[in-house]
Amino acid sequence: MNWIKKQRKHLRLWVQVLFTALTNGYVIGFTEGKIYRGTSKKLCVPGLNCYSCPGAIGSCPIGSLQAVIGSKNYKFSFYVIGFLMIFGSLMGRFVCGWLCPFGLVQDLLHKIPFVKKIKKVPFDRYLRYLKYVILVVFVIAMPLLLVGESGYGSPWFCKLICPSGTLLGGIPLVAKNPGLQRAIGFLFGWKVSILVILLILSTMIYRPFCKYLCPLGAIYGIFNRFSLYHYEIDAAKCTKCGLCAKKCDMGVKVYENPNSVECIRCGKCKDVCPTGAIHSGIRPKTGV
Repeated sequence: MNWIKKQRKHLRLWVQVLFTALTNGYVIGFTEGKIYRGTSKKLCVPGLNCYSCPGAIGSCPIGSLQAVIGSKNYKFSFYVIGFLMIFGSLMGRFVCGWLCPFGLVQDLLHKIPFVKKIKKVPFDRYLRYLKYVILVVFVIAMPLLLVGESGYGSPWFCKLICPSGTLLGGIPLVAKNPGLQRAIGFLFGWKVSILVILLILSTMIYRPFCKYLCPLGAIYGIFNRFSLYHYEIDAAKCTKCGLCAKKCDMGVKVYENPNSVECIRCGKCKDVCPTGAIHSGIRPKTGV
C-alpha cells in the first residue's frame, strides 16, 4: 500500500512536468526569443500558460478572456466561457493541482527543505478572497471599462500582475531580444518584483499565488462542488481524526468539506487517511 501511495505522488509530479513540457514545447521559441504563432495558438490550454511564452503552443484562458472582453467587437466569448465551463464542470481545481505550469513551479519551490514552512498565514481567511477581487476587477471590469481611443481595453491582469507570464514569457523574451532590453522600464520591474516575492514566499508558504491571487483558480474553484470528478467521504469509515486536514497544504478540512473551493485534488488526504474513507473519481463509492 505504501508503494502505491508513493507511486501516486510521483504520478502527479510526472503529469505536471509532462503537461508543462507539452504545452510549452516550442523549443525554437526559447532559443530564438520568438513567440510561436501557429494555428494551435488559437486554442486555450486548461492552466495558466502565457501567450507570450516563447515555447507556448496554446493560449491562456485568462489572457483570452481579457482579450475578448477588451475588444470593441466582442464583449462575450462563447468559446472562452464555454472552455472554462467544460473544464470546470469536468475537473474543477484538478486543473490547478495537476495541469498548471505555475502550480508546478510553486510545488517544486516548496520542496526546498531548509526553509521554515508557514502553515497558517495571518488573515488567511480574508486573503483567500483576493483572487475573486482580482478576477472581477482586473480580468473583467478593467478590460471592459478602461478602453483607449482605439476602443480596445488592455489585459490588465496580464499587464500588471501575472507572475506566470513574467516567468515564462517576459523574462525569456527580454533575455533574447536586445531591443526589448533597451525598452524595459518600471512596469517590467514591477512585475519582476511581484514574481520574485511570490517565488520567495513559495518556499515558505504552499502555493501562495494559487491560494490568494489566481483568478483562474477562483473560476475553477466555483465548480469544485459540482464537477464530475470530485471527492466524497464515506461517513461509515470516517473517524474525524483530522489527519486529512493536517496533511492538506491548501488548508481544507477535508472530512467536513471534501469539495471545498480551495481543494486542488492533489490526493494527499487520501494517502494519509487511516481508514480509507476518502474516495475520488467520476463515480465515488459512497454518498457524502
